[in-house]
Amino acid sequence: MDRLRSPRRAARWSVAPLLLAAVAGVAAPAAASVRIPWPGSGQSAVAVDGRGLLGTSGAVGRPHATASVAKVMDAYQVLLDHPIGVHDSGPTITVLPYEAAAYYAERHSGQTLVAVSAGERISERKALEAMLLPSGNNMARVLARWDAGSIDRFVARENKTASRLGMSRTHFADPAGTDSRTVSTAPDLIRLDQAAMAVPTFAQVVSETSARVPVAGVVRNHNRLLGRNGVFGVKTGWTGAAGGCLMFAARVKGDRSHTNHTVYGVVLGQPGPPPAGRSFDAALGLIEGARHFV
Repeated sequence: MDRLRSPRRAARWSVAPLLLAAVAGVAAPAAASVRIPWPGSGQSAVAVDGRGLLGTSGAVGRPHATASVAKVMDAYQVLLDHPIGVHDSGPTITVLPYEAAAYYAERHSGQTLVAVSAGERISERKALEAMLLPSGNNMARVLARWDAGSIDRFVARENKTASRLGMSRTHFADPAGTDSRTVSTAPDLIRLDQAAMAVPTFAQVVSETSARVPVAGVVRNHNRLLGRNGVFGVKTGWTGAAGGCLMFAARVKGDRSHTNHTVYGVVLGQPGPPPAGRSFDAALGLIEGARHFV
């Protein structure tokens, strides 16, 4: 019987739009089914502006560790609390002595960090670049402390924001995403992808291939897909618990509509090494599938 097929197999070839709407709370596409080359492991979701969620694969009802994709929520929360224009630097943040000391203590731990020094003054814009491009875990913590007064208060704000966005299977336990209790699902993160990319300053930062920041100097974006297949964001992630993770956005010209669309996607739990395992290949397949659909 059809209902006895595995969820992975069903998602891989044809997904009922009404079921997708029920699971993800996103508008279902008009077409009866979607044929997309889903990754063979982990979970994923892809959506197109104006069409809603095209489909999902994997156990999308089960929260999964997000790794550094969590930093998208960090940046979104900071820009909600301290909005700045695309060309603005924003307020100045001072790196505290204990934060600088933590950098020196952690730099051999395998974490992705950016060099900082006690008393360093860095603008909000540069701090966002230092967190999002090279995925600086320590800068995520600096921004969290600066934004809310403490990391605990910041994380509480993030969880409230996630709830407002309808991310019902998401929980933030830390800003950096190194804590395996920071979890979400691919459909939940699609909501965040769309919300964050609607903020012009965020979209501008994640489209940068490199930036110059105080102390650390030139930092480079870990997202190797930028500029390929229309990709203009968003964020990589990798930990041993999470595997390779990627949130992306791409502009494509639809095969059917012959008009431009934005494709939003998330892949979690992909095998392979940092910075995102096989997430890059998986994302390229999802983008191409979405392009054929629209």
